[in-house]
Amino acid sequence: QVHVVESGGGLVQAGGSLRLSCAASGGTLSISSNAMGWFRTAPWEEREFVAAISWNGGRTDYADSVKGRFTVSRANGKNTMYLQMHSLNPEDTAVYYCAARSNSRATMTGDDYNYWGQGTQVTVSS
Repeated sequence: QVHVVESGGGLVQAGGSLRLSCAASGGTLSISSNAMGWFRTAPWEEREFVAAISWNGGRTDYADSVKGRFTVSRANGKNTMYLQMHSLNPEDTAVYYCAARSNSRATMTGDDYNYWGQGTQVTVSS
């Protein structure tokens, strides 16, 4: 069974920063050869793509709303992906989910991802 676990959420003031982590383990998933992504769900909103990274970090994609503020990275030796978030604003308040797919190519479509974490809450106060 594959497990994907997020951490690092919390409460931060507008303009602040947070770093989310995602650790993957278990099953036959070889994290070093799989694309991963971050998605978020704000209250009363549908799931939204945030960022994605290919298996070797060679390609990254970002939602327009976070470009220039968020950076996705991965440390395959640690089976971990990160999301560094700067200049946070209240519109970034959401539950952030980590996802992994059984494919090396990153996509922005949530349905392409096979494994999901339980989510970590990020709250940005004004």
